[in-house]
Amino acid sequence: MGLDLKRPLCFFDLETTGVNVVSDRIVEIAVLKLLPNGNKEGKTWLVNPEMPIPKGASDVHGITNEQVKDAPNFKTLSKEIYDFMKDCDWAGFNSDRFDIPLIAEEFMRAEVDFDLKNHKTIDVQTIFHKMEQRTLSAALKFYCDKELVNAHSAMADTDATYEVLLAQVERYEELENNLDFLSEFSTRKRSLDVAGFIILNKENVACFSFGKHKGKTVDEVLEKEPGYFGWLLNADFPLYTKKVLTAIRLSKFNGAK
Repeated sequence: MGLDLKRPLCFFDLETTGVNVVSDRIVEIAVLKLLPNGNKEGKTWLVNPEMPIPKGASDVHGITNEQVKDAPNFKTLSKEIYDFMKDCDWAGFNSDRFDIPLIAEEFMRAEVDFDLKNHKTIDVQTIFHKMEQRTLSAALKFYCDKELVNAHSAMADTDATYEVLLAQVERYEELENNLDFLSEFSTRKRSLDVAGFIILNKENVACFSFGKHKGKTVDEVLEKEPGYFGWLLNADFPLYTKKVLTAIRLSKFNGAK
């Protein structure tokens, strides 16, 4: 059984210099595009992160500074990568908390007109954790009875994630085979900014999820403490978070006219 798709679904995985969404960079990206007719197309890009790859990161994914020194940087590749992934929904393993926030940050730095609202997302890890509480290697063994060869190779992890999602949909009757359901089911919290700093409360109102204003609405905070907005824009937050906050502020300002 294949996935019931209305438009293409891109499974993707990133290998990076580290795990900080704001300061780390992509060194490899693999994308497996699944079309509604069942056809698949895969692409992998090696990326020069324009910063040293720490030995600890190289030990995990096997990509060294020597391997990327002649590769193009992300900005050079950004249009090609986004053209391949735009008009598609996105899926990955732990993607909501890491891969999507990081690639969003890279697109923003490259001045690509990226907006997450144009993409439904599925985090296969969330489905797995809700159902079985395991890792990607264990998920592939559990659902597909396969060993994950070349773990932390971007395309190997991407292929494994695709196979696991197919097996999950077949195994669990409660999982509906459509993107709307799977995206909703695999979302941990309803965030507006991919990194999860701005979330929707039960009334669908944007709220802060961190710090001294945790749980307060963005409108309330910006009204009572207008300087907080300036502090956020100058602090070490992801660019996409700042974009979302700016849009909320401009919406409130324009609505007040």
